[in-house]
Amino acid sequence: MIIIIIGFVAATLTTVAFMPQALRIWRTRSAKDISGLGTTLFTFGVALWVAYGFAIHSLPIIVANAITLALNLSILWLKVRHSRECG
Repeated sequence: MIIIIIGFVAATLTTVAFMPQALRIWRTRSAKDISGLGTTLFTFGVALWVAYGFAIHSLPIIVANAITLALNLSILWLKVRHSRECG
């Protein structure tokens, strides 16, 4: 049980870490300092973590990475959206 708790705490911390970035982009309407390639690669990696979590039936991995995936997809969407507005 302690391992699952550690997993959820770690998952919470690493997932919450992306919220300030997403909020900053949303508020400033600027994603110019965000690497599109880096965020894209990271997003694909997180999607694979979600798949891996399902494969091994690990709820902490699934939940944390699904939330992180949603946050990073929103960051990518904002990056594309705001890049077009400026360009």
